[in-house]
Amino acid sequence: MGEPVPHTVGFVSPLPAFTLGVLAGIAAALTVVWLATLPARRRAEAAAQAAALEAATLPRGVADVLAVLRSGAIVVDRGNRVRSATSPALAFGLVRGHNLLDRDLLELVAAVHRDRQIRERDIHVARGPLTSSRLELSTRVAPINDDLVLILVEDRTQARRVEEVRRDFVVNVSHELKTPVGGLALLAEAVEDAADDPEAVARFAGRMKTETNRLAHLVTEIVDLSRLQTSDMLADMVIVDVVACANEAIDQTASLAGNHEIVAATQGPLPQLRIYGAHDLVVTAIRNLLTNAITYSPDGTRVSVVTRRVGDVVEVAVSDQGSGISAADQERIFERFYRVDSARSRLTGGTGLGLSIVKHICANHGGEITLWSREGQGSTFTLRLPAALDDLRPTGSPAPHAADGPLRVADPAHGDDIPSTHPRKVSR
Repeated sequence: MGEPVPHTVGFVSPLPAFTLGVLAGIAAALTVVWLATLPARRRAEAAAQAAALEAATLPRGVADVLAVLRSGAIVVDRGNRVRSATSPALAFGLVRGHNLLDRDLLELVAAVHRDRQIRERDIHVARGPLTSSRLELSTRVAPINDDLVLILVEDRTQARRVEEVRRDFVVNVSHELKTPVGGLALLAEAVEDAADDPEAVARFAGRMKTETNRLAHLVTEIVDLSRLQTSDMLADMVIVDVVACANEAIDQTASLAGNHEIVAATQGPLPQLRIYGAHDLVVTAIRNLLTNAITYSPDGTRVSVVTRRVGDVVEVAVSDQGSGISAADQERIFERFYRVDSARSRLTGGTGLGLSIVKHICANHGGEITLWSREGQGSTFTLRLPAALDDLRPTGSPAPHAADGPLRVADPAHGDDIPSTHPRKVSR
């Protein structure tokens, strides 16, 4: 019996086996990733090819023209597929992907494809998904060739709003002019009828003079407001001393304040506060605020004017001890011809344009006006205008600073001051 042949078991090193396993796993993972990304890559390649195809199918020069158009433009084929669209058209929400969304535009496109006639229509689209306001768009659809039509879109929302404002302005002016003109006509008839009564003639003549002054004041303010609205900023600005403007405005309203036994004066230190602007317009703005404060304040009270600099802003605050302004009236108080108390305005000759003029003067100076008011505690109107550069200040002038604390308005109920550090910003 022969000796058994021993079985030899081969030994394999674990390191090469482990390495091979890792490499196999990496290869498998890369294969999975490649397979997973294949559809996405193919979609991207297809989209690029489609874009190139669409660009190639546009007539020569059309793509170049669309690229420089500031208005909305959309190119649509016979299948209602959007071939190209400018950024404004996309911003209007008229296009999603390659689809034209607005039903009116789809109807116009179909009609133009059918008879090759240019068509125009005004359409209204939502301004956005979170608002109920709408854009008014003017559209014009014209054929490019047998397959494509071009849609031009212009946003007419602002233009329509301006037209409405102008139309309302004309209506309001006509209404406001009828009152003094009608009054003058009636008074003239009364003078004729009272020709034999010297006292009546004198009385009617005095009233005619009052109505004439009111009419002249209204016409002047209408002209001033129209002039302010023609430009956003002043063309020729000079250095203006705001404190001097405030003192001049106080002098101009001294007679009105005296008639009501109201003291109108400045408060606090009076450094040289300077801005770039027009001296007469700044005086007009402060005078209008003072006139408004005096008119709506009880007799025997005080109207104060505080001037100061806060950082790069010069502030002029006019405070009164009147009855205050309700929240509802604060929303509209800077509108043209708006009056909080129409009866008092008629008695005092107010036009309802004074605060609107103030708002536009501030805007033309690159500033704003804010309002703080509480019913029963008075009101504070604050002009906030950009300060002039310090290096333009004359030598020796005190440097203004913002260390004087917040503006304060007299509280008639407690006889002290209350801060108005959080005024309501009404207009800019």
